[in-house]
Amino acid sequence: MSSKVIHAIYNDDDVLMSAVKEVRAANHHIEEIYTPFPVHGLDKAMGLPHTRIAITAFMYGLVGLCTAMWMMNYIMIENWPQNIGGKPSFSFFYNLPAFVPIMFEMTVFFAAHLMVITFYMRSKLWPFKEAENPDPRTTDDMFLMEIPVTGDEKEMTAFLESTGAVEIKITEKH
Repeated sequence: MSSKVIHAIYNDDDVLMSAVKEVRAANHHIEEIYTPFPVHGLDKAMGLPHTRIAITAFMYGLVGLCTAMWMMNYIMIENWPQNIGGKPSFSFFYNLPAFVPIMFEMTVFFAAHLMVITFYMRSKLWPFKEAENPDPRTTDDMFLMEIPVTGDEKEMTAFLESTGAVEIKITEKH
């Protein structure tokens, strides 16, 4: 099902930020904003909820830590114990100081790699995916605010022009 959306294009991030605040104050829903670079505070201005990605990073780090501990215990204590530098090879606890760097590195490795995979899956990105950018100028120097048309198009267009939009287009969203 297709519906109409308004694409309001801005040429300055400060103008965009004030426009987002005005549009939200007027109780209009902002579907998406496309920017050429991250705009600090835009997520709060849009009213987006906080991300839970830090929680997943912590959980992935714990998986990496547990994997490292299991791997070192299995390899160095149970499967193939060796006397390296006079360290006892019968206890994980006695070897713990030597294992700390490995546990740290595995924690960071798992957290980083699994976070990238989670980001790509959550964003529905994969190799060779076609871009969904409605206007190619948003990768250079323009900012685009996408708002669904719910009422009078002319009234909404005039309102967006008053917020500082340099160009306004009404298109069908697929």
